[in-house]
Amino acid sequence: MTNGGQQLELPELRRAGGITELPIAGAWVFSPRIHGDERGSFAEWFRADECAEKLGYPFEIAQANISHSKRAVVRGIHLAEVPPGQAKFVTCVAGEVNDVLVDVRRGSPTYGKHISIPLSAATVRAVFVPVGVGHGFTAISDTATVTYLVNEAYNPRREFEINAFDAALGIEWGVDAADAVRSDKDVNAPLLAEVTQRLPQWRECRGWEQQLRSEWEDALAHADAYEGEPEGGVGR
Repeated sequence: MTNGGQQLELPELRRAGGITELPIAGAWVFSPRIHGDERGSFAEWFRADECAEKLGYPFEIAQANISHSKRAVVRGIHLAEVPPGQAKFVTCVAGEVNDVLVDVRRGSPTYGKHISIPLSAATVRAVFVPVGVGHGFTAISDTATVTYLVNEAYNPRREFEINAFDAALGIEWGVDAADAVRSDKDVNAPLLAEVTQRLPQWRECRGWEQQLRSEWEDALAHADAYEGEPEGGVGR
């Protein structure tokens, strides 16, 4: 197993109902409140208002995905070219996974570094993966089910992979490459150094996010102005 010293420290995750900012800019962990009784449990694992409050713009869902994995499955590292990229809201609804975010935004203060977040059905924590950040996970239970909400539909021409076991990244997946269960595409994925030209720019990603914030602020301002108009319209 590799350990290249590129892993960022996971901050203490806030308790149920809290939101934790991760050291990779733009990434967050949402920890919902879980209500349990003799029937089982209930949790609001995605709240559009809470997400918009943290991001500064709405996370508009274009597609919802679900994956089922057996133990030792490693999926990733996946991302999409920017713009528009593909932001993700990821949670584990059965079993347990080790979720990994890799900052591959050229020029980012944390470029080439990664962070691992434990996700499980027991906590129903969710991770927001910003545009331009690579994503993957390992199933560490016998079976695991992961759901993804994404803001852009899958586009095979713009999606690409980075090899999960690239020694330059030094990611500890919890399983050796020889024992990991991976797709052919992921096994044959190029190293980070081999896809430099496809990697997004830090400024480009942050600029894209700022544009979304500005558009959202303008929309809110127009909505407030409309609500403030006298009944019957302006000038009547």
